[in-house]
Amino acid sequence: MTAVVEPPTQAPRRTYSRWTALVVLCAGTLMTILDGNIVTVAMPAIQSDLGFSGPGLAWVVNAYLIPFGGLLLLVGRLGDLVGRKRMFAAGLAVFTVASVLCGVATSQGTLIAARALQGVGGAMTAAVVLGMLVALFPEPREQARAIAVFSAVGAAGGALGTFLGGALTQALNWHWIFLINLPIGIVALLAAIRVLDAEDGEGLGRGADYPGAALVTGALMLTVYVIVGSGDREPLTTLLLALAALALFTAFTLRQARAARPLLRLRLFRSRLLSGANAVQILMIATMFGFQFLGALYVQRVLGFGELLTGTAFLPAPIAIGVLMLGLSARTIGRFGPYRVLLAGLVLIVAGMALLSRAPAEGSYAADVLPPLLLLSLGFAAAMPALTGLAMSGAREEDAGLASGLFNTTQVVGGSLGLAVLSVVAAGRTEGLLARGAEVISATAEGYQAAFRVGAGIAAGALVLAAVVLRPRARE
Repeated sequence: MTAVVEPPTQAPRRTYSRWTALVVLCAGTLMTILDGNIVTVAMPAIQSDLGFSGPGLAWVVNAYLIPFGGLLLLVGRLGDLVGRKRMFAAGLAVFTVASVLCGVATSQGTLIAARALQGVGGAMTAAVVLGMLVALFPEPREQARAIAVFSAVGAAGGALGTFLGGALTQALNWHWIFLINLPIGIVALLAAIRVLDAEDGEGLGRGADYPGAALVTGALMLTVYVIVGSGDREPLTTLLLALAALALFTAFTLRQARAARPLLRLRLFRSRLLSGANAVQILMIATMFGFQFLGALYVQRVLGFGELLTGTAFLPAPIAIGVLMLGLSARTIGRFGPYRVLLAGLVLIVAGMALLSRAPAEGSYAADVLPPLLLLSLGFAAAMPALTGLAMSGAREEDAGLASGLFNTTQVVGGSLGLAVLSVVAAGRTEGLLARGAEVISATAEGYQAAFRVGAGIAAGALVLAAVVLRPRARE
């Protein structure tokens, strides 16, 4: 009698928890956020090593921001079409390769080109994360917790980047602020492939409006370019470029209204919560990004801190943000609702900027920087998860990737706007005082004070807008 040989039993595919998937998403996001800020403290070293001029040095930042901000909306929609896991993993791969190219760069052109490629990879990664998060955690209470964790990583990552930039630059050299992404990127990519669930997406045949994609990408890139370079151009040139960006946005809107398969469904903007949250975010991020950049400069140029000490001075920010977001944020939002928590956070941000605007030339870190730093960190830790939840609650499931891309886009636009406006205010005030014979340190400090006052005003505008537009309604 012939024995029947049973085929070997295949081991069941190991499944991973949604929280493990969240860790992978946060790790990929942290890498891109760190790199957006880690370069700030290393700028003087990069300038000295590669011979950048003052205006040319700005392109080390701008070359990243322009493709990052310009492509978020497009790749967010493409993520819905080809699958968000594929887009996320591909973005990690592009970002990691670009980071190595930045790290080995020995010329200005190579570094700027590699930074632009980093912006492309960063956009591919960041645009789809919120959509994946919402799909992973559809239940409101768990979703609030997941958003709190994700927001904590993002918010703390910005401040942590300042510390790591100073530490790596001073201990090794500026090349390592980019090369450190190689092991992180490889681990994150392998984990993403292994842990994240695959999804087919809708297919490129549905919604792949390539003319519309070209229009909106060009419009967003030009918008970021106009903002980040406004201080170095003639006002007429800036106005003409802004009008060109507006024309591209108008053409894109008309195209979407008539296209059979639009890239961006205009009904998305009918959501009061989604549109209002994005508008509030532009103002809030403008304040926070401007503070992060100018605050580091105040500590260096006025208080005389070195690179490593400057980075260390900002470490309380990620600690405070992490403790509040991970320990209290989700429970606080669950108890009081995102609207009240958002308003409370914005009040703290306004107070922090107002307090910082009094930092004098003869100031000290403990008395003039640390208290407003903590207020701003606590305010942002409260406001950001609440705002994210409000924005994503206004999007349908099929639009989650696009809404995620839109939310990330307004972050970049807000950050670029805040950096441009507050930098111009600070420089204008300082130059005016120097022309009248003021001392350099005193004039520099007063320039930053003026910028922080404007930042407080912008944050107050976000508070008023949120109070009016995002107020809960009985039918919602």
